[in-house]
Amino acid sequence: MKKKLVVLTGAGISAESGIKTFRDSDGLWEGHNVMDVATPEGWLKNPALVLDFYNQRRSQLKEVEPNLGHQILADLEQHFDVDIITQNVDNLHEKAGSTRVLHLHGELLKVRSATNTNYILDWQDDLNFSDLDDKGNTLRPHIVWFGEEVPALEEAVAIVEKADILIIIGTSLQVYPAASLIHFAHTSIPIYYIDPKPATIYDVPNDIKIIATSGSEGMKIVQKELKKG
Repeated sequence: MKKKLVVLTGAGISAESGIKTFRDSDGLWEGHNVMDVATPEGWLKNPALVLDFYNQRRSQLKEVEPNLGHQILADLEQHFDVDIITQNVDNLHEKAGSTRVLHLHGELLKVRSATNTNYILDWQDDLNFSDLDDKGNTLRPHIVWFGEEVPALEEAVAIVEKADILIIIGTSLQVYPAASLIHFAHTSIPIYYIDPKPATIYDVPNDIKIIATSGSEGMKIVQKELKKG
């Protein structure tokens, strides 16, 4: 029986593929204040700006490819029962070949009804005001904005609770509730934390190996260690 390997990924792993993060640029995401493009208030204030912003992100996504970090995680499915829980809204894990990816904060390549959270559609191209759900209501990006509940959180907690090994890649562990997931891991399991600027982790009794490097370089190190085990 394969060991369960659970991986928590943040913006750092996608940054290597050319997708910019906002936490390294004073709250600006691709030149926009996150409050303007990633909150319900921003959507109500200027929906045209929000639609254009995510249309650009969707278009950008077609121009980037998974990096070595994504590929190693996909390859590990040959030897482990792998679940990836990501804060990222891109599809690079899936593109690399990972088969079980839970998106905590939504997905760029999906849209949903502005009035019915369960009405979700796959979406590859631009989203316009003329695009409506089956009841004639506006569609919006399928993104969990700041101030909104994280629907997938309970499922994520259940996955982390079953982990035999936990890997954290490219996250500052500052965005809650995602950052709280580490506390649901069994205290006896090993944790690998890969980030060029790793945060200090408090109140976690596990054996934590900190690897202060990029996701790709860190995963090469972890992959070698896991093969030994």
